[in-house]
Amino acid sequence: MLQKPKPKRCECPPEESKDPGPDDQALAALAWAMAHPIRVRILNLLLEKNSCICGELVELLPVAQSTVSQHLKILKEAGLVQGEIDGPSVCYCVNVEGLRRLKKLVGSL
Repeated sequence: MLQKPKPKRCECPPEESKDPGPDDQALAALAWAMAHPIRVRILNLLLEKNSCICGELVELLPVAQSTVSQHLKILKEAGLVQGEIDGPSVCYCVNVEGLRRLKKLVGSL
């Protein structure tokens, strides 16, 4: 009867466990904000158009206006999108600093 070889054990010394730091928490929050395909699409649409009115976004997405608003709220809270009131509408655009922060944090992985 053939014996299975024993799996090798890692001979690396265990590293100290560290609590998540502020950058880890920031990346997790930004990643969560980008964790839905509609939010990714919204960000891409805003990048393509440079700015957008919420109504225009609704026409470009396969979801209801209330759903678009909820996704915009999440992106805004994460600092990836900013909005300004323009009459009866809110004009949304990409928050360049927030996007830069996301890129920096992902690049540090």
